[in-house]
Parts: sequence; structure tokens; C-alpha cells
Amino acid sequence: MSLVVDASVAVKWVLPESGSDRAVLLRTSDTDIIAPSLVIAELGNAIWKSAMRGDMSGTDAQTALKSAVAHYHRLPPVEDLMTVALSFATDLRHPIYDCFYLALAEREAATLITADERMLATAKKTKIRAKAL
Repeated sequence: MSLVVDASVAVKWVLPESGSDRAVLLRTSDTDIIAPSLVIAELGNAIWKSAMRGDMSGTDAQTALKSAVAHYHRLPPVEDLMTVALSFATDLRHPIYDCFYLALAEREAATLITADERMLATAKKTKIRAKAL
């Protein structure tokens, strides 16, 4: 079984946020955790914001990003998903960034796991299985 875990969940692996305990359980389960390669940029941005607030040093931010990314088993390139992602984005009137996760979940017949309520609502407009963290 594969889970597409978006950045809203993965950031909880390395930053103390509400739901971090549930997010950690995902990465310790016996599932194939995947995301589009875009997740690296999204995680990096969230961790950068934390560092800019003074919550961690630059060195700690680098370690956090490497740690979060290491929990993924596969990170398919966005180029492989772009056509379907754009189709989802235009059909659902939702930003393409999130639609890369939908495209991957559809391609892999995987369940999308998100902590983003808007993303969850958008996914429910499709046939893709999606669950809130």
C-alpha cells in the first residue's frame, strides 16, 4: 500500500506542530510513503520560515529538511505528473501545487494524507482516496 503524504503532514515530522504525534506514526508504519518531488521545495519553505522566526538555526534547518525528505521512499519528478496536475487544477479550480499530489495519488492508486482542510475538500471532489491526518 502506498500513501501520498503532502508537505502539510511531512513538516510535522520535524517541526513541533499540532498533529505531530499522528504524523510520526505514519512514517513508522509499514507503508510506501511517496510524494511528488515538489514536496522538497514545500518542506524547505516551511522549515525556512521556522528558521527566520528564530525557532532554529540554519544548520538545524538543513538537518530538518534532510530528515523529512529521508522518510519518503520515492519522490517522482513533477515533470511526470504535470499534465494530469494541470488538468486537475483547471477542472477543480485549485492551485497546481496541490494537484501534483492528486496526480500522483491517482497514478499510484494511493491514498492522499493531508493536514490541509482545503486540500482534503478538493480531493473529495475526485475519486481519489484522501484522509485528514
